[in-house]
Amino acid sequence: MSTCPTGQAEKFIEQVPVVAVTTTGTGMRALTGLYGTLWGLQRMKLLDCISYITGSSGTTWTMTDLYEDSNWSNKDLGEIIMRARKQAAKSKMKAFSLESLKAYHKELCQRTVAGYKSSFIDLWGLMIEAMLHDGNNNHKLSEQQQALNRGQNPLPIYLALNVKDNIATKDFRTEWVEFTPYEVGFPKYGAFVPAENFGSEFFMGHMMKKLPESRICFMQGMWSSVFSKNLLDAWHAADNSEDFWNRWTQDTLTEIDEVPGLPERPHEMPTRMFTPAGGLSNALRDILTDRPAVSKYHNFLKGLQMHNEYVQHQHFSKWKDTVLDESPNQLKDPTEHLELVDTAFFFDTSCPPLLRPERKVDVILHFNYTGGSQTKPLEQAFTYFSAQGIPFPKILLKDEEKKHPKECYVFEDANNPDAPIVLYFPLVNDTFQRYIAPGIERNAAQMPQGNVDVSSVFSPYSTRQVSLQEEDFNKLLNLTNYNVQNNANTILEVLHKVVERKKRVQLSQSSS
Repeated sequence: MSTCPTGQAEKFIEQVPVVAVTTTGTGMRALTGLYGTLWGLQRMKLLDCISYITGSSGTTWTMTDLYEDSNWSNKDLGEIIMRARKQAAKSKMKAFSLESLKAYHKELCQRTVAGYKSSFIDLWGLMIEAMLHDGNNNHKLSEQQQALNRGQNPLPIYLALNVKDNIATKDFRTEWVEFTPYEVGFPKYGAFVPAENFGSEFFMGHMMKKLPESRICFMQGMWSSVFSKNLLDAWHAADNSEDFWNRWTQDTLTEIDEVPGLPERPHEMPTRMFTPAGGLSNALRDILTDRPAVSKYHNFLKGLQMHNEYVQHQHFSKWKDTVLDESPNQLKDPTEHLELVDTAFFFDTSCPPLLRPERKVDVILHFNYTGGSQTKPLEQAFTYFSAQGIPFPKILLKDEEKKHPKECYVFEDANNPDAPIVLYFPLVNDTFQRYIAPGIERNAAQMPQGNVDVSSVFSPYSTRQVSLQEEDFNKLLNLTNYNVQNNANTILEVLHKVVERKKRVQLSQSSS
């Protein structure tokens, strides 16, 4: 048997593209759609090329189910999908029965005694468990390490957003919180704790009280916390106007001219005059920003101080459009608890973890399962990342494409090699109406199976639906499966393109 020399092996490894799957969407629609997508990638023999899978909201339900099996991506997904179909179709009334409510109350009381701050979102997590399983699921996030200890599956990354009291989500969107089976933390500050210690009490980086790790259902409730919206989030979603908020509820910051002739000091901030809002403004702000339901966990950053070079230091993830970043002493307040919500309250995406430069992601397969506009979330993501100077390809779509999107788009920034190539898959039913599989047309008897309503008000896949009949489940499963396989050539072309690009970079480095 011949072996590859070490140097030659390293050369080939450097040419292999880092490919990631990012997902977004809500409820049973997202759960079903992701199963179909992964099934399609498996049939194309591409699933074992994926390094990361990121998810938020409903797609985390699929991800957590998959990662209970330590070897899921190397098995035929058909059997796993069969179990998911059964759970999707069953009646969910038992989850809301008096008997179940008593069981929820008992466990929430036990959770409070253990040291957790229980909330309605924890109750929602227990309801999700009842709807998706036949009994209690004792699986925990850290136990998913067993599915990664041999590199046999992609690394799952779940995403949430930390919010603050009396501050609009639109004004404070700097604290993405990443959850992996190994650690939980803030990329912004480079602060992480082991996954099994998330929820425990910390002070100045030291664990003061170890709490039992939460069952995965409580994580699911937090990642898909549709009930955490406040009045201002709803206002932004409906109007997207910040003028009233900024005029009537915000504190005022006025720039003050520096005294001429004084030397500049590298760690000093610009001088500003701070004018606090009045009593009426504060009352209005409290009403608008109050969240009746939010997931609360002990703040493991409690007691830590901001680095004195925060404003100048390049290693911190400062956002240019937030007031709190200009006053970093307000970023790290001494709150007892983090307040974590679904990322959809800012914009519906789970790709920020993939844009950390150390992950070196070359290709992002972005699958969208949201309702409403199929292009707006990606456009919002581009606008945001562009404002922060984060490499990301420009998203340009014609008005007609926004109304009637295609199955797949390729976005690339040819002038910036640090920007990943994004293949975007909206949730659309296009050629699937006429083809049962790529290149195989439907006969008359098969035409009804191609009729998949994913957008109208009468769609069976609305966010409010907690059950899907087997026929509807199969239709959406087959649609998302088909959309991947029908664009196999596009995916392969991009992968080959990245390989060639990496080869050229390697040759130029070796010759210089």
